[in-house]
Amino acid sequence: MIKNIILLIVILALLITAIRCIRIVKQAKMGIVMRLGKFHKEAKTGIHFLVPFIDSMSYMIDLREMVVDFPPQPVITKDNVTMQIDTVVYYKVTDPKSYVFEIANPISAIENLTATTLRNIIGDLDLDETLTSRDLINAKMRTILDEATDIWGIKVNRVELKNIMPPRDIQAAMEKQMRAERERREAILQAEGEKQSKILIAEGEKQSAILNAEAKKEAMIREAEGQKQSKILQAEGEAEAIRKTFEAKADGEAVVIRETQEANAEGIRMVFSAMKESNIDDNILALKSMDALVKLGESDSSKLVLPSEAVNFLGTFKGIKEVLKDSKEEK
Repeated sequence: MIKNIILLIVILALLITAIRCIRIVKQAKMGIVMRLGKFHKEAKTGIHFLVPFIDSMSYMIDLREMVVDFPPQPVITKDNVTMQIDTVVYYKVTDPKSYVFEIANPISAIENLTATTLRNIIGDLDLDETLTSRDLINAKMRTILDEATDIWGIKVNRVELKNIMPPRDIQAAMEKQMRAERERREAILQAEGEKQSKILIAEGEKQSAILNAEAKKEAMIREAEGQKQSKILQAEGEAEAIRKTFEAKADGEAVVIRETQEANAEGIRMVFSAMKESNIDDNILALKSMDALVKLGESDSSKLVLPSEAVNFLGTFKGIKEVLKDSKEEK
């Protein structure tokens, strides 16, 4: 019975020891296995079996990026202004073995290194440069801290200046300066606004004047076109009236001339009929023709226009003289 109890106790002890020798490393972590007080290996993510009473999982290192917010540190600028600056450091463990065995207190070491580096950088800058050169200060500090912590197995990813707090008198002066700057900008913006408003008003008046002039010009052009069209229509009407008048007059004169010619023709026919009935010979006709020519020559006209028949008749003037002689002898 006692032997059974002892055996059971031994089995339970072995079981408990075996369970404790099984270790599980979680994601984003790494363990440091020590064997008899000496570094043995790095235990990555997964299940690891340790030798009982010989191996031990002494350290569990977090491989995720860590953030450390350090308290404000007093620093002095190049122009002897003391201010308080607090920093934020983002770092990550890249070599767990160096992180465990190369530095005793890594967080305190990073804090002190950050403070001394910040004093060195700010000491080369004046107040205005310190307030306006955050990016430059952050880049310099990150580079210096990264180089210094590389042997500790630490990678510094970012360094940020969280707050920069000048002395109260400096803050009051800066507030006055900022207030004056804001008032100056306000005055400039107001002046620019008034200037722009006047420019827009002037542009509007200019456009209005141009549009009015264009409208007046268009109205004058349309009025002139109307007057021109009216005069054209009036002239065309007068021309049409004159043309119709001349046509009517010409028609009347044509009718009169035609009637006169018809009357003359009728008179000539009647004369010739009478002459034919009276048996008038050629000699009498010749004498009558000569009498008519003589009358025409005695008229006031300086020019005498004879028809071709009369010219032909004058060509027979010798015959006329003989007719006249015959007439005289008969008498």
